[in-house]
Amino acid sequence: MGSKVYFTTTHAAPGAGLLHKTETLFRQAGFAGLIKERDLVALKIHFGERGNTAFIPPIYARRVVENVKAAGGRPFLTDANTLYVGGRSNAVSHMATAVQNGFSYATVEAPVIIADGLTGKDFEEIEIAQKHFKEVRVASAAVHADAMIALTHFKGHEMTGFGGAIKNIGMGLGCRSGKQQMHADVKPRVDAAKCVACGKCSRWCATHAIKVVGERAEIDLSKCQGCGECIVTCPEQAIAIDWGRDSGALQEKIAEYALGAIKDKAGKVGFISFIMNITPDCDCWGYSAEALLPDIGIAASTDPVALDQACVELVNQAADRDVFRGVHEHVDWEVQLKYGEEIGLGERDYDLVRLDNVAGLK
Repeated sequence: MGSKVYFTTTHAAPGAGLLHKTETLFRQAGFAGLIKERDLVALKIHFGERGNTAFIPPIYARRVVENVKAAGGRPFLTDANTLYVGGRSNAVSHMATAVQNGFSYATVEAPVIIADGLTGKDFEEIEIAQKHFKEVRVASAAVHADAMIALTHFKGHEMTGFGGAIKNIGMGLGCRSGKQQMHADVKPRVDAAKCVACGKCSRWCATHAIKVVGERAEIDLSKCQGCGECIVTCPEQAIAIDWGRDSGALQEKIAEYALGAIKDKAGKVGFISFIMNITPDCDCWGYSAEALLPDIGIAASTDPVALDQACVELVNQAADRDVFRGVHEHVDWEVQLKYGEEIGLGERDYDLVRLDNVAGLK
């Protein structure tokens, strides 16, 4: 018998809408029992980049906030600053983006706190003694919180195949220098046949690693931090991952950071994944591509590995194919699950508990 993963479909009915289903998942998964009176509870969420529309709608966060408060906790919404140059690379811009995307106190009834501070330098070094890292740099607000609920938009991802609970707390709660450590093995390359030397990649490169030389952009890999901003920025799709480098190492590093993010929080962490609006790429993009398939449901667990395993299998079962390998054919998305299990982050074996016949859900 594996870890329990609680699941409900997106089918709604009177008295069983999606917000009610989110609350039922919170209750049935036992999340109220993770929280003690006056606990500071971090609700880890991606606020979406400006122009993106696929992130979790704020009204779902509000329902979780209400349930955390009912359990006696003091919730706050949080995420760490991004490595790439964009609307969330410092706390001022990050909070402005969150509000613009609907995550105001009036909407969610909880404050937004950027976990690694004004410029991404507020972190704690957490000892994990694993293969890639002896210590990881986790955003301080997440470390000092008493409990955590991770709210994840489950979707595809250009570097890890899919982005689920492991990536949400691993990459998501690494401070900016921690994100650089994770990305260090993944570098881009320029396709000279597609490059039009527009210079947009150069203007957005945080480390000034890209210059336009003649009729094409050139990347100085000794300066490149592997953040992927140039890939997102290029309007000609002339920059892509150099798959001669190991994206598997990136996934393993993310899993190690996830381990550090929840260290010393045994029995105090829950995960809710929204398998809805399943876009092919990350919510860090400034737009949202068409969903890969119809909405599937919402799932919850205290085990991030089991939850991600269940979510990817629910997606593949619904599509009758390996959806994320079809979109990102060079990525073996199983690496993060295998390695996460290996280092004790969770287990891939799970027991799916369907809730559509619980508490009047249909």
